[in-house]
Amino acid sequence: MRICFIGDSFVNGTNDPLCLGWVGRVAARARQQGTDLTVYNLGIRRDTSRDVAARWRAESLARLPAEHPGALVFSFGVNDCCDEAGRRRVAAKDSLALAGQILRQAAARHPTLMVGPPPIADDAINVRIASLSVGLDEVCGALSVPFLAIFASLDRHSTWRDEAANGDGAHPGAGGYDALAELVAAWPAWQRLLAG
Repeated sequence: MRICFIGDSFVNGTNDPLCLGWVGRVAARARQQGTDLTVYNLGIRRDTSRDVAARWRAESLARLPAEHPGALVFSFGVNDCCDEAGRRRVAAKDSLALAGQILRQAAARHPTLMVGPPPIADDAINVRIASLSVGLDEVCGALSVPFLAIFASLDRHSTWRDEAANGDGAHPGAGGYDALAELVAAWPAWQRLLAG
């Protein structure tokens, strides 16, 4: 199976000293358990939902030929909630509309999952991220796209919080990505996807 993981710097695994992030960890675990996987990490730093909407089709079409089983896993939203030049980068209603557009089109092509946005070391931004995560869950529910809400679990996870705060203020190190990978690996929708 070929899987494209599409999103932002958390998908990319930014600041992980092992250069695996959560994507590399869940993929390695799946291979160790006998799943034949080809993984494409299409996480780009600073990408918002608007950026993902502009690129996901072309990037996935090049990597998921029709003759092979393929799937899409999306995760984005933190950058939408951050400020740039004194204003939120993407308004909440626009983030949700873009997510709906992306996921509707993606699910029509391939099995599609979405992992929600994680917390960062900024309480004000986290209020926005938590709210956006709830909205993304609702969008996914309306489209029958499985959604994994990770915000609350990671916000309570001391390793995630400490590594993000002691790093660049957003991204964890190896321990934080371990924690996120555990959440994804235990997710029934991920397990069903691997089982085909």
